[in-house]
Amino acid sequence: MGSVGIPQRRAVLTGGLVATAALITGCSSKAEGAGATKTAAVGAATTPSPAATTRPDSPRTAFARLMDGNARWVEGTLQHPDRDPGRRELVAQEQDPYGVILSCIDSRVPPELLFDTGLGDLFVLRTGGQVVGPVVTGSVEYGPMTSGTPLILVLGHQRCGAIKAAYEAMRDGKKLPGNLQAISDALRPAYTETVKAKTGDPVDTMIRIHVRQTAADLRSNKDLAPLVKKGELAVVSAYYSLDTGRVEVLAGAPSA
Repeated sequence: MGSVGIPQRRAVLTGGLVATAALITGCSSKAEGAGATKTAAVGAATTPSPAATTRPDSPRTAFARLMDGNARWVEGTLQHPDRDPGRRELVAQEQDPYGVILSCIDSRVPPELLFDTGLGDLFVLRTGGQVVGPVVTGSVEYGPMTSGTPLILVLGHQRCGAIKAAYEAMRDGKKLPGNLQAISDALRPAYTETVKAKTGDPVDTMIRIHVRQTAADLRSNKDLAPLVKKGELAVVSAYYSLDTGRVEVLAGAPSA
């Protein structure tokens, strides 16, 4: 993975988190270095670049790969990488995604499409308003802690219905029905900061504040913070425009 720290971390985790996660999720991550040449060979034969290139192994290169894909999405020059039968066969037994995306359940915001990626490229988690809890946080941690995935991107989006509903309920002193209230409760810190900000579009402000807060919490998480400090992991907050298709980076973009 391009870092001496990752094999050591895997050694510590073997039989612990890795084994447990594999049993619970049925997920499989590839061994260190194994299949890198195979990936390039299969990708070159069956899919366009960037699938034919080496898997990003640093926060900077992973982030660049994502943003290049989003640029293609915006421009309508999609390459649809890693989506053919050869790629399916390659990742059937093992995976090594280069990024983790935490986004909303909104049907208009599918990460694999708006970053022009394919099979085995990303771990994707989607919750209402991209709110987190212990299970979601553990799922975000899975890639970075077990196979050295170098990038986490928390993606909010324009006109988020979950955040709008939560904002209006808290503003009016009401409760949301059923378990939707749990989403509202998780968004209260963002609501509090939004009220202080006093902007003309409080819902959009709350979306951006919540994404920043979520990324900051993950960045300072006791398990992820050491990886961030060593430069092995970046946690980025971003905002997706439904109107343009463009992903706007809010904070945390790796510079080196």
